[in-house]
Amino acid sequence: MAQAKTVTAPTPSDAEGGANGSPWLTLLAVSLGVIMVMLDGTVVGIANPVIGKELNASLSDLQWVTSGYLLALAVFLITAGKLGDLFGHKRIFLIGVAGFTVTSLAIGFTGSVTALIFFRVLQGLFGALLQPAALALLRNAFPGPRLNQAMGAWGAIIGLSSAAGPIVGGLLVQNVSWQSVFFINGPVGVIALIMGVLIIRESRSQLLSKVDWLGVVLLSGAMFALVWSIIKAPEWGWGDAKTVGFLIGFAVLTAVFIFWQTVARQPLVPLAIFKNPSVSIGVGLMMMVAFAMFGAMFFLGFFFQGVHGLTPLEAGLRMLPMSAGMIIASPLAGMAIGKLGPKITMASGLVITAVAMFLMSRLGVDASFVESGIPFLVLAFGLSPVFVGATEIIVGNVDPQYAGVAGGVQQSAMQVGGALGTAILGAVMAGEIASKLPGYLGPAAQAIPPEQMRLLEQAAAFGTAPTQGLPAQVAQLVTNAVHSSFMDGMHLAFLVSTAVAILTAVLALFVKRGATPTEGAPVHVG
Repeated sequence: MAQAKTVTAPTPSDAEGGANGSPWLTLLAVSLGVIMVMLDGTVVGIANPVIGKELNASLSDLQWVTSGYLLALAVFLITAGKLGDLFGHKRIFLIGVAGFTVTSLAIGFTGSVTALIFFRVLQGLFGALLQPAALALLRNAFPGPRLNQAMGAWGAIIGLSSAAGPIVGGLLVQNVSWQSVFFINGPVGVIALIMGVLIIRESRSQLLSKVDWLGVVLLSGAMFALVWSIIKAPEWGWGDAKTVGFLIGFAVLTAVFIFWQTVARQPLVPLAIFKNPSVSIGVGLMMMVAFAMFGAMFFLGFFFQGVHGLTPLEAGLRMLPMSAGMIIASPLAGMAIGKLGPKITMASGLVITAVAMFLMSRLGVDASFVESGIPFLVLAFGLSPVFVGATEIIVGNVDPQYAGVAGGVQQSAMQVGGALGTAILGAVMAGEIASKLPGYLGPAAQAIPPEQMRLLEQAAAFGTAPTQGLPAQVAQLVTNAVHSSFMDGMHLAFLVSTAVAILTAVLALFVKRGATPTEGAPVHVG
């Protein structure tokens, strides 16, 4: 590969003198790519009920539509960040955008849930390429204290795209098809590619010359063993030999990986970046808040459409307060971190998040727009400081040459947390439904064969009651029992998320502001 050279970061006047390399246009270009990833991470929640009906998918299948995507992201993100440091963040970003666009179109044309899951995994792999590269490109485009401004704007864009996913999904699913939520990535991806080629400046580390492939294998294996064991544990059982075996495999591979990173000449993850306690704490914060958010939010699509009886569009509109809140809260979070520091800002955000989760645990079957909208609005002002602050802490506390790795670590923490939250809270909810459903059915439960009860519990996890062919009185009993047990399970999931948010708020008190590079500091470009 061509020898990289070290140059001085452009001053604001230099960088903004033309389109090429302009910081704010660079922010727009990389945001378009990441918007696709974030939209597809949330839009599926609205599409899931329709996908389940049209493709005859089980709850486990639909969990894999989400978890397979998150698993691929989690396993490959750190490696992808290192590839960007080595071969150039712009190059890796453009490859990721192109691949994500193509796999999105492939999903739209698929006709089976197996193919859907397969392409979602591929989609996650390409998404892993572009996310850490985007953060590294922003780190290079916004040196010094301007990084806080960029992170605030970045948080607003990403937060808006995440929150807008359910609304966009509702419009498309109801008026076009579930496939259209993936087809929309076509034009967005093309625009992102064109802007990326014309605007983004290349950057990479001059100190790296090869990929630590053994480290890639060890880390990927460890991440896979962890997430796979958590996802499959509800099916296998937490004490099952297969679950325990994968967890032991995770521990062993992690130990070997850490040892190898101490002796490798150019390690995949330089352990020195974790000598700064704030980086490690930032990773923990990102993982735990993603656990609470993604895990709890997974069930809302089923609540609004299955229990509440709303259309996909109506369900998406219920998320509108969160979308509006994100637009306002993320820039404010960036300003607050600049003035108050990350410790107070993030701890406060997590307390607000806990309040929002608790309010969601009080939602009733017939919750009005206002009753559900208030928790969503509160949640927007709680999550924004955490996502903006944790990103700044992780990326801002490492040497610029490791910006790609830091971005991969940050994004990997989010995806692992989301996958764990979906799996663990899914198991919590399923267990609560199985525990409460017979009681709500009353004496009628004794007449239901075990196999039919199991199928009824699976349907209850969707918030739907199979009442075809039943007398009206019996159908009403089953419907009420299913909805009540679903609400109990959802309430418990939100209460667990509340506890996680409170514990994470305590952890946030130990972070320190990122030591971002000063204007004119050396950066590495191709």
